[in-house]
Amino acid sequence: MDVISFATGNTNPETFPIDAFAEAAKAAVAGLNVALNTYPGSRGHERLRRLMAQREYDREGVEIDPEHILVTNGSMQAVTLSIEATLEGRDRLVVLEEYCYVGSIRYFESMGIEMAGVALDEEGMRMDALAETLDRLAGEGCRPACIYTLATYQNPTGAVMSKSRRLELVALARRHDIPVVEDNCYGDVHYDGDKPPALYALDPHPRQIYACSLSKIFAPGVRLGYVVARPPMLEKVIARRNDAGPNTLASAITHEYLKDRLWNHIETANAALRIKRDTLVTGLRRELGNECVVSNPAGGLFVWVRLPDDVDPARLKEIAVANGVDFAHGSDFHVRRDAGPFIRLAFGYPTVEEIKEGTARLGSSLRTVRGSAS
Repeated sequence: MDVISFATGNTNPETFPIDAFAEAAKAAVAGLNVALNTYPGSRGHERLRRLMAQREYDREGVEIDPEHILVTNGSMQAVTLSIEATLEGRDRLVVLEEYCYVGSIRYFESMGIEMAGVALDEEGMRMDALAETLDRLAGEGCRPACIYTLATYQNPTGAVMSKSRRLELVALARRHDIPVVEDNCYGDVHYDGDKPPALYALDPHPRQIYACSLSKIFAPGVRLGYVVARPPMLEKVIARRNDAGPNTLASAITHEYLKDRLWNHIETANAALRIKRDTLVTGLRRELGNECVVSNPAGGLFVWVRLPDDVDPARLKEIAVANGVDFAHGSDFHVRRDAGPFIRLAFGYPTVEEIKEGTARLGSSLRTVRGSAS
């Protein structure tokens, strides 16, 4: 039996424009004889930076100097460079949502960076809990390196921070003089409602550092992300770069493809993903029963599920894999590996038919686990 995997946040291969991308590659490569024989430099491909500056302007209404953008090898490099830029003269501690992207958690652990997890709800990081955490740390004489947040379509919960809450976060960061690193890799994977403003659009201070990605709106395999930072923080981010710049070939081809069709591409991709989200949410609510709480995210690639308290997610995962369906254990995303009865399901990669079959297998697995526990 083939395993249907909801475990990883891959994008949708069904809508990837392989023929158009091949044509873009042919056009881009023709003029790269010099560029491919020189290092791209700390900021990376200029035309891609200009395109990403336009992307941000279209969404946020804020003009960005392309010289304030660094193209990176994926959004995780954007995050790591940004975090390291904030460590200077501060304690090796980051304040973040208590549920967070597992890659960021592993990075913090590998670098010996402590994590102060803040409770979150359907609007993301709770500002009362953040204020309490910052006051406590200040009372202990601790100067956190930064606040790290996925404010839009948070991974893993899918939560979206409201504008009013974002303004509270900006005010708290200002009061405590703490930089903010906003990871917005899912910001344009959008299905319902209005897009909330990025934090840098609400606060022009250099304390705001913004990390974004092309992985989720285009393809993770191209390994392209970027940082937006204002001087003097910009220079601190650049100083952490030791790789001579990002992939010129991937940057040039991606720019060639997206330069005249960025938002049309995003709209087409999101329309297909919306169908997959709806299929997954409907299937989960039908198959898992009323005792499970299933999110319905307005964007992003993940559905967050609270299981009944009598269900061990690890045992459910074991039975589910045996039944041919996989998902991510919620504890992988918790800063103390203590998530409680939660699981995360990614819907970008499987087909609609696989999603339907996968939810049926998951429902059967849940019934098996609950039956064996009774």
